[in-house]
Amino acid sequence: MSRQLLPVLLLLLLRASCPWGQEQGARSPSEEPPEEEIPKEDGILVLSRHTLGLALREHPALLVEFYAPWCGHCQALAPEYSKAAAVLAAESTVVTLAKVDGPAQRELAEEFGVTEYPTLKFFRNGNRTHPEEYTGPRDAEGIAEWLRRRVGPSAMRLEDEAAAQALIGGRDLVVIGFFQDLQDEDVATFLALAQDALDITFGLTDRPRLFEQFGLTKDTVVLFKKFDEGRADFPVDEELGLDVGDLSRFLVTHSMRLVTEFNSQTSAKIFAARILNHLLLFVNQTLAAHRELLAGFGEAAPRFRGQVLFVVVDVAADNEHVLQYFGLKAEAAPTLRLVNLETTKKYAPVDGGPVTAASITAFCHAVLNGQVKSYLLSQEIPPGWDQRPVKTLVGKNFEQVAFDETKNVFVKFYAPWCTHCKEMAPAWEALAEKYQDHEDIIIAELDATANELEAFVVHSFPTLKYFPAGPGRKVIEYKSTRDLETFSKFLDNGGVLPMEEPPEEPAAPFPEPPANSTMESKEEL
Repeated sequence: MSRQLLPVLLLLLLRASCPWGQEQGARSPSEEPPEEEIPKEDGILVLSRHTLGLALREHPALLVEFYAPWCGHCQALAPEYSKAAAVLAAESTVVTLAKVDGPAQRELAEEFGVTEYPTLKFFRNGNRTHPEEYTGPRDAEGIAEWLRRRVGPSAMRLEDEAAAQALIGGRDLVVIGFFQDLQDEDVATFLALAQDALDITFGLTDRPRLFEQFGLTKDTVVLFKKFDEGRADFPVDEELGLDVGDLSRFLVTHSMRLVTEFNSQTSAKIFAARILNHLLLFVNQTLAAHRELLAGFGEAAPRFRGQVLFVVVDVAADNEHVLQYFGLKAEAAPTLRLVNLETTKKYAPVDGGPVTAASITAFCHAVLNGQVKSYLLSQEIPPGWDQRPVKTLVGKNFEQVAFDETKNVFVKFYAPWCTHCKEMAPAWEALAEKYQDHEDIIIAELDATANELEAFVVHSFPTLKYFPAGPGRKVIEYKSTRDLETFSKFLDNGGVLPMEEPPEEPAAPFPEPPANSTMESKEEL
């Protein structure tokens, strides 16, 4: 054999011993590299773009928190999130909690449309494209219950009276759906609502004996409660079926006590009640004469259920912020105030007479029928309000100054606790000093948390409005960069900026919670 052919033959023999077209020692396409093990921290899976797919395959129910290490709300959530994982693991509930560092895993944050932290998404059966947005509470038990109602039944199936009475007796609020056919689509509507009404326990039955024992002849949703009238019925419309919106409003309305005392435990439920009119009775609970007024307040409440929410505010407790909102001092108690949450209009009794069931009823009817004029909050005009470069406006002098036809008035509407307002304060002072010798220009500010205006409502902080000289009460809202140079261009051009100016800066939403607030919020990217 020729020496020249020997290397060629050897090469052919080597290839023949290997799979077609594959070099010796190469890995078969069917042999995947070993999958990365998913690390855990405090019982929480720590995911990356490399491990999310594996987690979705291994865990049919997966809640994922997208967080940022610098986010204060994420830091507050962390211990509750870990506690929820531990609670669910102890119960052997088939659900897993995980987290993703959004800034570090930007591809995942973009894939799932994460724009603020924390954002939580719930994945079922490995479905990566349509996760459910988490809408529940941020405490451990709330997180756990939200998940329980998704991986397990959201309502307990009741077979007999003993089971029904045990359920009703064990909770303050219990809702039982009585349906003759559990395959009816109304049942699906009922169960879907039960998934998110976490503060209520739900039951479900189709047993004729239970219909009879609870005095029912048709499909009905019944709310049982250990207060007020004890029971409220919601019959299902035989033609239209069960409307989730109507049922939700019914449950919210009837799950509230006729009279609720305002405190840190009840405030969230009061504002979530979706009843726009709130009647507040301000009393000092340490005084017997004030406590005696509660009976008349409760007597008037039933006829306004669903229209007006009756709330008691104890001025002797930590409720100074409520008093301030209505422009009251503790010494004003006992007194009534009514507020419409949609319009923010506030109303006070005109006669100032004694607080009785009759006077309360008359006051509510008068407000609802448009017979009482709302009042506006205003601080007193401070001495020397116009002596500084930045003039101080309040409700009582705003109209006179802002709509002066001989002046161009530039006003900052602020909140004392607003971070954005504090950041722009030096520029606003510098602007006022720059134009203090211009007789036709006024730079002013107004605390919009303590002063209300007839002309408009301030919804965010800071809000900047320019009131040009001349007739017509014209108002121009400033929405550009908040610095001295841009402010000056705006004023020098008569309230107009060139088109190339930068876009508006973010404003704090109204109302922005103070640092110690319990209001739930998120941090934007």
